[in-house]
Amino acid sequence: MAQERQQDTLKTDVIDVVKPYTPSISDAFKIKEQPNLNDDTVNEKKAIDYTIFSFPVASTFTPAKGKAAVIDKAKKELLYDNYANIGLGTNTTILGEVYLNHKIGRNQNIGTYLSHLSSQVGVDDVLRDTDFSDSKIDLNYKDRAKNYTFQLNTGFEFKSNNWYGLQQPLFTQENADSLDVSQSYNNAYLKGTVSFENSVLKSGDILFRRFADKLDSAENRFFAETEAEFEILESPITLGLYVDYLSGQFERNYFTDEAVNYGNIQVGLMPTYTFFTDDLLVNIGLKTVYANDTEFGKSKFFIYPNVKATYNLVEQYVSAFAGLTGELQQNSYYGFVEENQFVSPDLFITPSDQQYKAYGGLRGKVTNSTSYQIDASYSNTETMALFKNNTITASNRPYSYGNSFGVVYDNVSTLTFGGRLDFDFNQKINLGVKGTYYSYKTTFEEEAWNLPNIDIAAFLDYKINDKFTAGASLFFVGERKDELTLDSTRFPITDSEVINLDAYIDLNAYVDYQINNQFSAYFKALNVVANQYEKWQNTPVQGFQVLVGATYKFNF
Repeated sequence: MAQERQQDTLKTDVIDVVKPYTPSISDAFKIKEQPNLNDDTVNEKKAIDYTIFSFPVASTFTPAKGKAAVIDKAKKELLYDNYANIGLGTNTTILGEVYLNHKIGRNQNIGTYLSHLSSQVGVDDVLRDTDFSDSKIDLNYKDRAKNYTFQLNTGFEFKSNNWYGLQQPLFTQENADSLDVSQSYNNAYLKGTVSFENSVLKSGDILFRRFADKLDSAENRFFAETEAEFEILESPITLGLYVDYLSGQFERNYFTDEAVNYGNIQVGLMPTYTFFTDDLLVNIGLKTVYANDTEFGKSKFFIYPNVKATYNLVEQYVSAFAGLTGELQQNSYYGFVEENQFVSPDLFITPSDQQYKAYGGLRGKVTNSTSYQIDASYSNTETMALFKNNTITASNRPYSYGNSFGVVYDNVSTLTFGGRLDFDFNQKINLGVKGTYYSYKTTFEEEAWNLPNIDIAAFLDYKINDKFTAGASLFFVGERKDELTLDSTRFPITDSEVINLDAYIDLNAYVDYQINNQFSAYFKALNVVANQYEKWQNTPVQGFQVLVGATYKFNF
């Protein structure tokens, strides 16, 4: 306080900075982690040698082992290479079968099959005997190699039957007793088939058949077919080639004593291109056929479509299919006898030209045990073969009394609707039903002779237990039309009318009892409804029949 306060001399002036201030950082020197040592003596690391002693740890824990679930296994069935079957039935029916198979090498087998079926009586209200017999023997050789499978068959068959369909009341018992209406057939054949693996050539088939009857009719047929497959742009191409030769002779035609000769040769080429995706499969091809009538010296080329497609609409449950095909069908005396054993040995035989057949439908499964198919088709066939009852003549031949059938040809359009259901329940019950409706349109003939308007078939197999199996089959065939002779006072007969052959049902049932692994016995009931229906005009079949028999399986 006593000091004297001095006056402040700081003045407020403006300072001008001529050069701005620029700071800088000097270099830093990092110390190295491993500095160089310049010592004269460097200590070395001492090596250590040691041993580990393992000592087990005591434990009372024991893990439980896993156990596989028990599955019921079916007992492995013992299969046998050979069997013999014999049966006896009403109407003096005899049935016999024997199949023998022997292994002659690692991949080779030879086998023999013999069979016989005959019946002596059994049809009521007919004027002549209705007995028939069918005996055959077949020898086979099979070779299964790594890259191919080959099989050769040769055999002989003898069949006999009677033209017992004499029209009543045009013929009486007295007339019939003086007639020989028997017929018999001989069939000798040789056929072979081969298939290849990992080869362009996929398969080959060959057949030679000699067919003849007791009335000096004879027919020879030679058929050979091969198929090759190769790829173009990763798509398979199939090429089929076949040769079909037919030649035959009848002693006479139906109205005169002039002999009937026939024959033709066909050469067919069938290329097919296959296209497929995950859900679609398409085969696009055609058939080209060269046909030569060796009897008349006429030749002609035929071209047919061959297109097929399948598309999966719903995987495993619904698939659609469609196609457009055609073919030149080879008719033969042997084929006609197989279809109708009452044909006369004087037929005019020529191929049938199926110009096209368009079809489509759906197939699939409703459940894992139920499958189905529905389909429809429309086809047009020129020179389609139709069986027609022969008229009565004065030739005194065993088949000239209206008791046989001839073949007529017509251009026929056919519309069909069909369906099928199959059931498989627990591998114990198998049930199937199928049916087809037919509608025909003819060009020259008044009717589509002897063709049904509907047919239905059903079957049932039921495995009751390990010992018993039972089953049944049913066939229903709708009405057919044929021509009936009305007057036998004029020859040849010209007075006739169209008749309806009634629809019929054929119901059959069986029971099989397995005695042991080798022996079994069976009981069959045939035509249970006891209906002597007429499959062909004036030729009723046997009524209710019973057949009992046994089967024995064995190995050498």
